[in-house]
Amino acid sequence: MEFLAPRYEDLALVNVLPSVTARLDGDDPVIAIPRASQYVVLLVDGLGWHQLVEYADHAETMAGLLRTAPRITCSVPSTTATSLTSLGCGVPTGEHGVTGYTFYEPSVERVINALTWEGGPDDVAGFAQTPTLFQRLASGGRPSGAVTLGRFADSALTRLAFTGTTLFPVAAEGDPEGFTELVADALRAADVVYCYERMLDHIGHGTGVGSWQWLEQLATVDDLVARLIETLPPDVTLLVTGDHGMINVPESSRVVAEDEPRLGGYTHLGGEPRFRHIHGEDPRALAWAWESVLGERAHVLRREEAIEAGWFGPRVSAMSAARIGDVVAAMTGDFAVMSRQAPGEFSLIGMHGSLTAAEMEVPLLMHGGTR
Repeated sequence: MEFLAPRYEDLALVNVLPSVTARLDGDDPVIAIPRASQYVVLLVDGLGWHQLVEYADHAETMAGLLRTAPRITCSVPSTTATSLTSLGCGVPTGEHGVTGYTFYEPSVERVINALTWEGGPDDVAGFAQTPTLFQRLASGGRPSGAVTLGRFADSALTRLAFTGTTLFPVAAEGDPEGFTELVADALRAADVVYCYERMLDHIGHGTGVGSWQWLEQLATVDDLVARLIETLPPDVTLLVTGDHGMINVPESSRVVAEDEPRLGGYTHLGGEPRFRHIHGEDPRALAWAWESVLGERAHVLRREEAIEAGWFGPRVSAMSAARIGDVVAAMTGDFAVMSRQAPGEFSLIGMHGSLTAAEMEVPLLMHGGTR
């Protein structure tokens, strides 16, 4: 699996909401989305381009939209917290600073979890580096809604990526009728409605891409998309996209960091199995050791090399740079570096985070409006 550079300048997740804003303002969008009076953006966690193409028989409605859909890239690393913040703020990783699922945060001198905010600083507003697109829309008199689980309402990630939206809380997952009713309610008050569906990713982690459970959930997502298409007015554009793809990692492809002495010497280990942030006092020695052990199983770069390669975008703030490992290890093929510091990783089958096309490319399905 060859690596795929993120296309931050055009066909990327970061440009979805800026393109929506441009259309609403009568300007030319970066991504050629349809013209409409209102927009619904459905983010399906774990909906990768390649997985949707491979299993299109289980997603007839979405497969039909693939023919006219651009193939866009998510942010690096290809993980939920990073991509959702990129979507909500409309900027790459280096500008918003959520550099992974977990990462070292200098202000608290420890590795924090971006989804749960375990170990994270209390001052979330001070952590944020850029306003959300929803805040910018509100300043222009355009309200936004969010249809997502109510328990996410006050999370740090919601505050970083979706401040400015009015919540229409989902009470029960797996209820397409109830979900579409919430979207209809939101459209009565909002020009842009963000929606989130998380179960495809959750099931993929537990049972793997292509498992019968994953295929069943893909069909459920397709039913939701079909219902939205049936119920949304013609002057509303529905955009369906994902935050990353996913690959299955067999036991034989896993390296345990703590079981390989040559991978030691770090002070902090962040990221996730497919994309590791490695911090230490001697980055050159760390890079040499990790490259020697992993060989062709990973691209191992020092921080400045990864920034120069454009992985985190054309601009990387000092705050963001400090959250990137002194060394980063992006895995190739179906390999992963596990850590006993995060025992939950060992139960995962489906994983993501690296720069393979299967992880980086997501669809941008479009319906409604005028082209």
